[in-house]
Amino acid sequence: MNLYLIITLVVFAAPFALSFDKKVAFHTKWKQLFPSLLPVSAFYLLWDVLVTERGDWAFNPEYAGSLRLFGLPSGEWLFFLVVPYACIFILEVVRAYFPKKKYGNRKIVFGICIVMIILFIILALVFRAQDYTTLALLSVAVWIAIALLFVPWIFQEIHTLWFFLLSIVAFLLVNGMLTYLPIVTYHPDAIWGIRIVSIPLEDLFYNIAMLGLYLVSYETIGRHTAGKSR
Repeated sequence: MNLYLIITLVVFAAPFALSFDKKVAFHTKWKQLFPSLLPVSAFYLLWDVLVTERGDWAFNPEYAGSLRLFGLPSGEWLFFLVVPYACIFILEVVRAYFPKKKYGNRKIVFGICIVMIILFIILALVFRAQDYTTLALLSVAVWIAIALLFVPWIFQEIHTLWFFLLSIVAFLLVNGMLTYLPIVTYHPDAIWGIRIVSIPLEDLFYNIAMLGLYLVSYETIGRHTAGKSR
């Protein structure tokens, strides 16, 4: 049974149904959303194909099915449409129902971001023998750097904070199922071995960087779209 595909479709169902809520009106953002998914999803699918081929992780055919495209099951291909859709939907819900606020001094926030970039690069170098650990840590550093270049204001938006907090809760629930059954398994040499119940700690960094890059792409394309409409 392809339980992975079923879980992915279930994750998609509620955000899609609620996309037509009058206050959120997420369906009106599709013109901005779908082009913003393409570059990030392409990057992560390439990453996925390479690390699966290398053996950093694998997909259990009992739950993910035996059909593969470039080594990935159908649920994994759909993952990179469903997850960003659901999480950007969360962002727009937060924006619709909660007031916009800024927090922190811009220079202090910028300084913290620079420190975080350096820290994650150092950690990636220290743990360079563990393939997935290294990539996950570097991806966070890359995301912060790209965000500082293109949309630095997101680090001071209260909506961004809620976006990550709520998305991480959803991630823990969904990824918990994927790793507990397990649908996805990990090579012990590629990770620390530290887990949040059944979830490798690296998955948390992977998720933060991935959602952060989707956010950057969504906001960048949104500004471009708004500029063309004026």
